[in-house]
Amino acid sequence: MAKDVPIMRKRKKIAVVGAGIGGLVSALKLAHEGFEVKVFERSEYPGGKIRTLEANSGPINIGPTVLTMLPIFQNLFREVGEDIFDHLELKEQNILARHWWSDGTEFDLFTNKNNTFDEIRNVFGSNAANQYMEFFHTTEKMFTCFEKPVMKTVSPAPIEILKEICKTPTVIPALFPFRTLDKYLKSKFSEPKLQQLFGRYATYVGGSPLNSPALMALVWQAEAKGVWTVKGGISSVAKAIERLAEDRGVEFIYGHRVIEIQQSKHLVNKVCLDDGTNYEADAIIFNGDPRALALGLLGEGLRKVTKKTRNTPRSLSANVWGFESKHVNKNLVHHNVFFSDEVNSEFYEIQKGKIPKDPTLYICAQDRDVSNEKQKTERFEIILNAPPLSKRKPNKEDFEICKSVTLERFKNFGLNFQVELERKNLTTPKDFNNLFPATEGSLYGQSPHGMMATFQRPKCVTSINNLFLVGGGVHPGAGVPMATLSALLAVEEMIKSQILI
Repeated sequence: MAKDVPIMRKRKKIAVVGAGIGGLVSALKLAHEGFEVKVFERSEYPGGKIRTLEANSGPINIGPTVLTMLPIFQNLFREVGEDIFDHLELKEQNILARHWWSDGTEFDLFTNKNNTFDEIRNVFGSNAANQYMEFFHTTEKMFTCFEKPVMKTVSPAPIEILKEICKTPTVIPALFPFRTLDKYLKSKFSEPKLQQLFGRYATYVGGSPLNSPALMALVWQAEAKGVWTVKGGISSVAKAIERLAEDRGVEFIYGHRVIEIQQSKHLVNKVCLDDGTNYEADAIIFNGDPRALALGLLGEGLRKVTKKTRNTPRSLSANVWGFESKHVNKNLVHHNVFFSDEVNSEFYEIQKGKIPKDPTLYICAQDRDVSNEKQKTERFEIILNAPPLSKRKPNKEDFEICKSVTLERFKNFGLNFQVELERKNLTTPKDFNNLFPATEGSLYGQSPHGMMATFQRPKCVTSINNLFLVGGGVHPGAGVPMATLSALLAVEEMIKSQILI
């Protein structure tokens, strides 16, 4: 039964192109406000990059694996009259991640900073522990400083950011021009392994610590504030939002590609599908890579809307494995990181357009939270950073190269996965580009490299008054929480601008 929603705006029709998390959140919020919403998705499932691979033991997550910044989602559900815990079974993780090095070092990063302090002191010594605590408090202030004027603002204003910086002068060293995250971490930690560990957080937004600005040190605070696993995987989040949207009258049309967004009198007014069907709309939300518009994939008339994205450098891609295996004889937790032997070697190779030979492996052991003696196998996702197609064109031998590198890393760390890795288990940069057109396989939109990268990212508003952009390729950035914020900002702007009255 449809939820009670305001009826005064029912006549206004909204078309949402793409059912990624940004499109889903936009649809839910607008339907709750009383608008008539249709969502068009070329695939057969909601969630976009929140993907799964079918296996005998159940769906394998081959996209995002946990929720961070939980208050964003709690507020979303609350704003539509729901309690998130009525729809999702969430479990906070005590250990953010377990980290491994080939020299035998093993280190846990905890949700509780005091536990992490003790762990660092035990593994790396008292000096390293004191450096960590100073780093924690500095990055916490960074995150708070930039949360409102950047992450929760449609178009960040330098003057507002400057006001916040003046309130928190300890963040200024991270703003020095040309100071990279790598250099910043070397000034904060004398232990190379901790430099490597916190430098890896640049990859969360598709960057390299060698080129990302020092300010990216704040990214890790999104995880430091808590990590939650979801029963059924993160795809359960997408499905829950889809159900709530359907309860409020949203219609989802799957398996059809939008081939054109048409205009009339300087406004968008129609979406055209690959089966010849057309749908009229009073406003349109595009939940895809903004570069697709610049390349004319949604019609020649929209090329100018995001024209700067056409040649802007792209963020990292990845080779992503998904498979099930008999139980592994390693003390894994949900999040596991097996570091490269040479610090940052993979990023030097990626810069040259190569598949790294000594990559850091991220391994999600998604069944380690579940106690099930009858289950004979475990499900795993493994992510290896890779260059986007703009830096490396696909080659026939890429699968064998990636397989060989992965198996060698397994051997180095004593990981006894009992599985025959096949092509169906791997998603490559080329595959990502096929799934998400115009991305060049990049998983995070534009590159975050450079101090001005945040300001150069496309915003939710466009030069066409009733066309809006949402998703990980749009400000405030990549990842499930940021894509959700992009949708909330877009809906707020749509209502505030009064174009739908």
